[in-house]
Amino acid sequence: MLNLLYKVAAITITLGFLSAHALADIKNPQVIDAMVQQYGLISLEQAKTKALTVKPGFVKEVELENKKYGKGWDYEVEIIDADGVEWEVDIDAKTGEVISIKID
Repeated sequence: MLNLLYKVAAITITLGFLSAHALADIKNPQVIDAMVQQYGLISLEQAKTKALTVKPGFVKEVELENKKYGKGWDYEVEIIDADGVEWEVDIDAKTGEVISIKID
């Protein structure tokens, strides 16, 4: 019986860890590439290109985020424009649609 309780506790802890990771912001390009393949998302490069199309400048950082309450993924692309202003462009990672453009 005690062995069964240990197994249940281990499974519960593992599921909690995996759930927390699924909701984290992901910056690692290798992890993003794996998720692109697994979930059929647009690539990191496609997201950068789309963001730079609507807000030209220099890409400072890109994160893949689970912003839709478990229903999908978005890219958050941080861009610095020619005037030094930092912008955040959110791209739907499934469709490539621009969701928002705002000063960061």
